[in-house]
Amino acid sequence: MVKYLLMSEHKAEAIVITCIDFRFQEYINNWITENFKPKTFDRGAFAGASRSLATILSQIEVAERLHKIKKAVLINHEDCGAYGEKGHVDHHVRDLKLASKVIKAIFPKLKVKTYYLKLNGEFQPIV
Repeated sequence: MVKYLLMSEHKAEAIVITCIDFRFQEYINNWITENFKPKTFDRGAFAGASRSLATILSQIEVAERLHKIKKAVLINHEDCGAYGEKGHVDHHVRDLKLASKVIKAIFPKLKVKTYYLKLNGEFQPIV
C-alpha cells in the first residue's frame, strides 16, 4: 500500500523525446536545463525521434498515466542518420506536425511542442 501511494504522487511536467544522436546531447541537455526544473520531466530517446510514432505514443501514454504529464516535447534534428537520404528539413517538419496532430487527438489535454534542432545547436520551433 505504501509503495502504491508513493507512486501515485510522482508527477512530471512533461516528457521530452529526442533522437539518440550523441552530437546533439549537450545542446539538448542545456535546453532542458533552461526550460525545466530538475526532476520535472521524463525523457525518451529513440533513433529518429518522431519518426518512430508508435514508440513515442506508447511512452507518452506511460508518462501521462504514471506521471500525469501536461506536455509532450518532440525534438528532431538536422543530419539524422535514422532518416537517411529522406532526412531533409521538410520531411522532419511533416513528421513533427503529424506526430503533434496524432498526440493531440489521442491525448487532448496535453500541450505539444515540436522543434527542429540544427547542427549549430539552434532550436527551431515547428508550428
